[in-house]
Amino acid sequence: MQRLILALLILVLANGQAYSQQQVIKLYNGKAPGSETWNWEEKYLEKTSWQTPIIYNVAEPTLTVYPAPAGNNTNTAVIIAPGGGFHALSIKSEGTDVAKWLNSKGVTAFILKYRLVKSLTEEPTIEMGQAISGNGTEKYDYKMVVPMTMQDGLKAVEYVRQHADEFKIAKNRIGFMGFSAGGHVTMSVAYNSTEINRPDFIVPVYAYTGNMPGSSTVPSAKMPAFIVAATNDNLNLASHSVEVYNKWMAAKQPAELHMYETGGHGFGMRTQGLHTDTWIERVGDWMAEHGWLWPLNPTGWKANTDYKGWKKHSMEQEELNRKDWANFRKYAKENESLGMLKQGEKRIVFMGNSITEGWKNSRPAFFSGRPYINRGISGQTTPQMLLRFKPDVVNLKPAVVVILAGINDIAGNTGPMTIEQSFDNIVSMAEIAKVNNIKVVLCSVLPAYDFPWSPGMEPARKVVALNALLKAYAQKNQLVYVDYFTAMADERKGLPADLAGDGIHPTEAGYKIMEPLVEKGIADALKKK
Repeated sequence: MQRLILALLILVLANGQAYSQQQVIKLYNGKAPGSETWNWEEKYLEKTSWQTPIIYNVAEPTLTVYPAPAGNNTNTAVIIAPGGGFHALSIKSEGTDVAKWLNSKGVTAFILKYRLVKSLTEEPTIEMGQAISGNGTEKYDYKMVVPMTMQDGLKAVEYVRQHADEFKIAKNRIGFMGFSAGGHVTMSVAYNSTEINRPDFIVPVYAYTGNMPGSSTVPSAKMPAFIVAATNDNLNLASHSVEVYNKWMAAKQPAELHMYETGGHGFGMRTQGLHTDTWIERVGDWMAEHGWLWPLNPTGWKANTDYKGWKKHSMEQEELNRKDWANFRKYAKENESLGMLKQGEKRIVFMGNSITEGWKNSRPAFFSGRPYINRGISGQTTPQMLLRFKPDVVNLKPAVVVILAGINDIAGNTGPMTIEQSFDNIVSMAEIAKVNNIKVVLCSVLPAYDFPWSPGMEPARKVVALNALLKAYAQKNQLVYVDYFTAMADERKGLPADLAGDGIHPTEAGYKIMEPLVEKGIADALKKK
């Protein structure tokens, strides 16, 4: 029994710690204007008739911050207003799930908990359903609360803009996204904002736009809108989205309307097996075209390109993967031009991914005048390398192969893989090399604390585990093992910024650390019989 209590206590503490990591900001000093006498307690309900968790009885409006990952910050922010008919907030499907998706794109998210009508029971979702059907609407003071939600929205934009530097976001890259009643908040903010609290773009999702407080005039300042809803909206709100689109068009404002045939009302981030499941991806496409998914001042590998260039490369790579998954074409002509070995020639092939390919681009002098052949391909995983190992390594008849692989497996570039599967593929390459009288230099995977293109995967411990397997295999089989990890890792078991601007791909300084290590490894391998 004591063990059970202890386990539960640890679980509670762990959950509390995870929750506390999100900064919660009060929008007003003291009580919010107009609701000074409200003294009820905000509540959370896990199981509801909506089949998703909710927050209700919000008396004190707040912003919960979900910062963009340090290595993937686009300097863009989006304030999220969940829906719930002014009775509740669909805090997961239209809140935290959205925030985490935006984080994955490098966007800082702020979940707005705006003031709601006081629930008369412990079942606010049922109360809302009854109110919509016209049963008991007189019990709730919507006329008082709805203007408050607009004020909370305006205050949220004002706060984020005033503290933009603190959150490492640009003051002209603040969007507002709202669902249903939260869409009403979005539109009331758009219509009634001034320079200090005006969002730079809006995303009203199946928004309710009736009974707007204040003005309903489209702002003259540029405010692109991405509007989304389903034709079969259960609350018959599809026409509200069409109305917003028509108003934006009439005002010559940038606008994009996505009206799905099916999806109903409140689809949020739910998975229904319908087209609406990917609506958020379309928002991402739209944001990207406006430049909001690329940092203002790119660093690291992004410094030498732009989003459109990167996107084009990504699409080309996806197309190539469909037609030539292992990318045999990449070095086919170069391999053919190498021809037969010259007398006394001892070729050294570097097999790897973008870290290897980028090595030659960042440090061309290292490869010039040496018998080094670079066969790195950006984005590749160990199964792809294993497939092309014969044409890109064995057929070149090198004396030594330097294998550096595994980080993209951990990132899931070609699907989920276990550490053991990655290890097996690297071992297979080593075994093929040995059978063909090619000396092997196995390299540790470089440290990685997070992936800028796929944050939150926590690769550090996986890198350590894979390296342990590689080192043990090398020792057991008397192969050369080059330990980049120990020489480059910081206290987080990641790469410091001076060695890798994005935390993954080495800078010139990073390659300078690697070069003497691998040269010693090559020399040691050549000495082996």
